Amino acid sequence: MSENFVEQLAGKFLVFDGPDGSGKTTQFNRLVTLAKAHDLCVCEVREPGGTAISEKIRDLLLDPDNQEMTVNCEMLLYMASRAQMMEEKVIPLLNQGHLVIADRFISSTLAYQGHAGGMSEQAIRNVGQIAIGAHWPDLVIIFDVDDKTAATRLNPLLDRMEQKGAAYHKLVREGYLKQATEDPEHYRVIDARPDERTVFNQLCHTLNNWLEGSD
Repeated sequence: MSENFVEQLAGKFLVFDGPDGSGKTTQFNRLVTLAKAHDLCVCEVREPGGTAISEKIRDLLLDPDNQEMTVNCEMLLYMASRAQMMEEKVIPLLNQGHLVIADRFISSTLAYQGHAGGMSEQAIRNVGQIAIGAHWPDLVIIFDVDDKTAATRLNPLLDRMEQKGAAYHKLVREGYLKQATEDPEHYRVIDARPDERTVFNQLCHTLNNWLEGSD
């Protein structure tokens, strides 16, 4: 397939998301490399993180010692990290026509703290509106993977969120798929079980079709 679609990504805001172990970060890195090879200006951010302040919040959120952290606290910390990243980094670069690719975003909060954690989806969206204003992603790509496959890809030194157990992560996956079903205009789901080259080919086809409006 032609790579001409890549140049049309300038000025777009893409989110790569999915359950832990889905391989989304590998695909994130591959697309960034491809975009830069086409001389696109690319802003790549991870969540939580992306700025000096946001990275400090990340350390709090993922530290396995912080087991007493409540779901409400989790959600607000994720949103605080996101608000800083958006204002300091993402919005200025979108305004300059950069391609912005985020490794996780509000879709993660809806899946983890919302569907799996029991928080109101509307409450999360309300706080999200404060954190990001009008700058919602153009497209969220969900890399979907079953529990067994995901488990083979996880670092044995699990962070606090990864340690939450199989039942919790099953709900997380359900939460992602629910979002995609409810908002097909802004979401696409990719089967992330095959090898990384096959998944990347799926990703390129998905982006090409989305840009052409043919899916």
